[in-house]
Amino acid sequence: MEIGLLFINWLCVEAQHCEKTGDISNVFSTIVGTVVGILIGSVISWWVYNRQQKTADNQDKTLKHVEELGIKQEHILEKVQAFEVKHNDMLNTILTLDKKIDSLLESKKYESK
Repeated sequence: MEIGLLFINWLCVEAQHCEKTGDISNVFSTIVGTVVGILIGSVISWWVYNRQQKTADNQDKTLKHVEELGIKQEHILEKVQAFEVKHNDMLNTILTLDKKIDSLLESKKYESK
């Protein structure tokens, strides 16, 4: 039996319909099972790939957002540090003025006695 004859008579799925080519119901079942398996496998593979791709895209967006937050946090930290330096300079200036005022008051106190 030639292989070509097996594929010619697709309607030969039962032994009573297969007078010329012989019984190919097992071959037909195998082919149909293989095709259906390939289709189901393809759909499942596509679905898994699609879900993984969406998850990867969401992870990329989240990572990008985290990086942006990190950059903003560094910028805010630099501003806080600059403010802290200015605050310390002002505090030192105020303390220096306070000492000068105290020394002036002490000197006036001794002059008035």
